[in-house]
Amino acid sequence: MVDLNNLATTEARNPATTDLDAMSLVDFLTVMNQEDAKVAAAVGAALPQIAEAVTAITAAIRSGGRLVYMGAGTSGRLGLLDAVECPPTFGTSPELVLGLMAGGDNAFVRAVEGAEDSLVLAVEDLSRIGLTSQDAVVGIAASGRTPYVIGGLDYARSIGAATVSIACNTGAVVSDHADIAIEVDNGPEVLTGSTRLKAGTSQKLILNMISTACMVRLGKVFGNLMVDLLPTNEKLVARAIGIVRAATGCDDPTARQALTESGNHAKTAIVMLLASVDADTAKARLQDAQGFVREAIGATTK
Repeated sequence: MVDLNNLATTEARNPATTDLDAMSLVDFLTVMNQEDAKVAAAVGAALPQIAEAVTAITAAIRSGGRLVYMGAGTSGRLGLLDAVECPPTFGTSPELVLGLMAGGDNAFVRAVEGAEDSLVLAVEDLSRIGLTSQDAVVGIAASGRTPYVIGGLDYARSIGAATVSIACNTGAVVSDHADIAIEVDNGPEVLTGSTRLKAGTSQKLILNMISTACMVRLGKVFGNLMVDLLPTNEKLVARAIGIVRAATGCDDPTARQALTESGNHAKTAIVMLLASVDADTAKARLQDAQGFVREAIGATTK
């Protein structure tokens, strides 16, 4: 008989919820909320390792590499979710940040049983995207022992790619298979073993930090504004106008005109207005400044 009180944290029973099925609805929601509140602090304890990961991933991207997330089940879905949000938010190529799931993209909406247990599938997936030594691979595994993730990290390390592991157990097996190991102890789940709960929340927080911090360090942000967003619908067009106005203090017609002249690129429009230059000059300044608005504004016109 398995002793559920002597398992890894993600599989252990939570003493605060042993009577979960007998609780009133308000008591149930209260204890769940209290448990969720512990997650941010648990992630906070891993900030040094997260910072190390951001530094390594940023260096990989600057060298011409990509960020590749790998995971199974909820972990894989969270990685894929973070990846697909990068192009509209930061104006990146869809190939710059990728999400790989055990069982393929179809596993996002329907579980593919057994796929996470395969070491070979991970190697096949990474080979298919042409992984190189310039890339960075982030393996996400709540339990910290998913074979698919371990296989992927081992292959990535074997060809010289940077590797990062994210686990929700301390002393996780996967940590020994990555250059940088991020371990977060969220405590046992409200529902025993359901790592889509606190473990999933902590993974989402970490992925938010990784992608956002990397993009800030790559010049995709000015102040706290998403200056490289792609205005692909009415909502985002309005947001781009608001971003230009917030960054420059100009009025609505001026922001719209600058955006039109810049090809609907908020970053270029901002440099145009703040440096009093035309669109071509603004684009040249941004290129010279490697995309950083502050440097482009202060650059000498060429």
